Amino acid sequence: MQVRADPSHNHLLAALPLAERERIFPQLQLVSLPLSRALYEPGDTPRHMYFPIDSIVSLLHVLENGQSAEIAVVGNDGAVGVSLFTGGQSTTSRAIVQIAGSAYRLDGELLKQEFERHGETLHLLLRYTQALITQMAQTAVCNRHHSVDQQLCRWLLLLLDRLPTHQIAMTHELIASMLGVRREGVTEAAGRLQKNGAIAYRRGHIEVLDRSKLEAGSCECYRAVRDEMDRLLPPPQGEEAPPSAPNLQPSDQRSPVSLV
Repeated sequence: MQVRADPSHNHLLAALPLAERERIFPQLQLVSLPLSRALYEPGDTPRHMYFPIDSIVSLLHVLENGQSAEIAVVGNDGAVGVSLFTGGQSTTSRAIVQIAGSAYRLDGELLKQEFERHGETLHLLLRYTQALITQMAQTAVCNRHHSVDQQLCRWLLLLLDRLPTHQIAMTHELIASMLGVRREGVTEAAGRLQKNGAIAYRRGHIEVLDRSKLEAGSCECYRAVRDEMDRLLPPPQGEEAPPSAPNLQPSDQRSPVSLV
């Protein structure tokens, strides 16, 4: 699904006050995030911060044997590359595009300059980082104590909250890799969700038919993550429309720059 490119479609960018938007928006570059693209690997020092619009980026913890599990998902609710301003420089996780789409990219040095102004950008990014840490902690608890059925419902709901569509291109094998469980367990859980009318699944394509059934089948972890995000980053209300990013055509439909 192609979404009209606009920085305000990312909740963090939309929440910035007008003065910050006027400084930051002209520096943004619209880029394409193809499926499976790694934005950074463990030990890397990110050079850019990415603000997804209609894409989903998974943050994965990678073991020495190459196996990995998802610790958080980032979509239009946030940004990828928080180590740029937390002081640690390098990251211990892998950031990989789970659902292809577009994002706005900001140079890391420009982000640091804005952060060091000690204005609203600093406070906004710190609140987002707290929300992201909550998601990571809740994911660890969920993976340890809740069933595959509950984990799958939680995971699908997190994606739905960050996408402009109720359709998700995803195979059972990839879902199993993200959750760190057996593929057979995901297949069985998805089959039960399909049987009760929550989803329809065919050839790597999931369509959510009844969100309320996913919420009923999820554990408390989904609500905990969502409530904390809503508490720390409430949607902006009554603000003026943000200025257009410089690299959009007059129709606001310019194709994003590919990272391939």
